[in-house]
Amino acid sequence: MIMKIKEDFVNKMRFLLKDDFEKFMREYEKEPYRGLRVNTLKISADEFLRISPFKLVSVPWCDTGFYYDQNDKPGKHYYHDAGLFYIQEPSAMAVVEALNPVPGDIVLDLSAAPGGKSTHIASKLNGEGLLVSNEINSKRVKVLAENIERMGIRNAVILNESPEKLEKTFKDYFDKILVDAPCSGEGMFRKDETARDEWSLENVLSCAYRQKKILDSASCMLKPGGIMVYSTCTFSPEENEGVIDHFLKNHSDFELIEIYKHEGFDNGHSEWVNGCSDLRKCVRLWPHLLKGEGHFIAKLRKNGIYDKSSNSKVKFKQRKGFVDKLFYDFIDNYLNIDVEKLNLQKIGDHVYHIPEETMDLSGIKVYRCGFDLGQLKKGRFEPSHWLAMALKKDETKRIYNLRANEIESYIHGETLNIDIDDGWILLLIDGYSIGWGRAVKGVLKNYYPKGLRK
Repeated sequence: MIMKIKEDFVNKMRFLLKDDFEKFMREYEKEPYRGLRVNTLKISADEFLRISPFKLVSVPWCDTGFYYDQNDKPGKHYYHDAGLFYIQEPSAMAVVEALNPVPGDIVLDLSAAPGGKSTHIASKLNGEGLLVSNEINSKRVKVLAENIERMGIRNAVILNESPEKLEKTFKDYFDKILVDAPCSGEGMFRKDETARDEWSLENVLSCAYRQKKILDSASCMLKPGGIMVYSTCTFSPEENEGVIDHFLKNHSDFELIEIYKHEGFDNGHSEWVNGCSDLRKCVRLWPHLLKGEGHFIAKLRKNGIYDKSSNSKVKFKQRKGFVDKLFYDFIDNYLNIDVEKLNLQKIGDHVYHIPEETMDLSGIKVYRCGFDLGQLKKGRFEPSHWLAMALKKDETKRIYNLRANEIESYIHGETLNIDIDDGWILLLIDGYSIGWGRAVKGVLKNYYPKGLRK
């Protein structure tokens, strides 16, 4: 594989890596490693290994992560459409493992698109607590929402706002924050031609300036005692150790804490930025030392003890408008879920479950204020694709497991001839939800979203 890399970058890496430089550069002649992460909200890693048609090898630093063979095409498989896994670069899986969210945590993913790390966080929360996934780019937030929907996440709020705006609302609010910062992308050169073409020394410095401002905003939103992880997919010391050293010098209430170093993980390099010795607690992932691309990870703790009595946060405001009887009729007729456990709210003509921990979002650009269950239309309730993707087969009263010769037709948006009673039906692939159909006189009308059809 011949790859054009700018001379300034080559010279910079030669200076930093010295004896390891040639070994590092030889990696650009090789194909990158490919990975997927099992979505444990829907299926266990062991069960996925049992049914998987792919040749999989475990990623050492992530129990649910696996390398797949370059000849496999998991993104084209129906299990991908069913949300059983997320295709993710193997090194990137180390970031949320370092953050280590647990069920019940209130977590912010500040720069969340396309959703790899947000969906990883959600799998660890296991439906308990709150995930706030934010993406400032209005085009990329749509992709983020599609991935959160595909993975069947029920406890997420999706925002489309700047960090500066968020810090005014969420002061001392989150247990854990992930700042996967926009960067120069050096670690992705092997996979991303655009990152190679757009790289420059000036852009590195511009990224570092922006990263410092983002971290400042994030620090305001973390509770005392909380954990913040900063990560990039670049090798640049200016964007990595330099940003963290600058942050620590300006935030005496924060300290670096150790990250478990798996085989092949490198320390942070304080000598590259004349920084404090604690920078060695950071982690670097290099393509010539392990099977993955480049990443940098720093784990920070905000000192102090959170005083719950001082919490004056206002919960999400109840809007005018009741949840229509048509919705409850749908639940009674088709689902086996305890509606009393849902924090239901009608917003416009949609019915949402708003996670209880959600606070007032007035003045913030909200893309999805919670779990969108569906839409009230004339004389009926139409369930959302998101609801279909979040349901397990035992949570609904009417299911139909698509036969092998019917799956492609359904994904293409075609109607199916099925002898079944009229009404809504949750459609499955090998027992896992893929979408809705509505039977009318022996014809199954297709409700697979038009934007997802192949």
